[in-house]
Amino acid sequence: MSQVIETVEVNVPVQAAYDQWTRFETFPQFMEGVERIEQRDDTHTHWEISIGGQRREFDAVITEQIPDERVAWKSVDGTTHAGVVTFHRLDPQHTRVTLQMDTAPEGMVEKLGDKLGVVKTRVKGDLKRFKEFIEKRGAPPEGGWRGEVRPGQGKVAGDRPEFPGETM
Repeated sequence: MSQVIETVEVNVPVQAAYDQWTRFETFPQFMEGVERIEQRDDTHTHWEISIGGQRREFDAVITEQIPDERVAWKSVDGTTHAGVVTFHRLDPQHTRVTLQMDTAPEGMVEKLGDKLGVVKTRVKGDLKRFKEFIEKRGAPPEGGWRGEVRPGQGKVAGDRPEFPGETM
């Protein structure tokens, strides 16, 4: 198992950073290797990724989600993957985003890449691109989910809005 922890400070309010992160369908716009994410319901996503030329698909479940604080997830099939992203208000216009991810590299190429720090480098680049992506937007993102998911309780509040005009 490989663990990566990376942090980036973004020049947007905590609510804007959090709302953008809950728009999983936009991840391919700033995450290297993420080809497509389908939001199936409030707590389930389907991922299509490419790692070292290998295409993978897996489903993930959101295990905890607290608005403006954290989103945690784990894969339920396919690639072994889990993580949590936390949002820390630094001041009204600045947020620290910390991503912690655990993955289990599969196959010789992925294991070698992991030993060489490829996963850490990719995550660091993804957060840098997230910073650029959200800071260039100007206006706060629309359609972030403000509901909650508590460990062992599932969804406890909120409805996920539709994403009119969203491009995947």
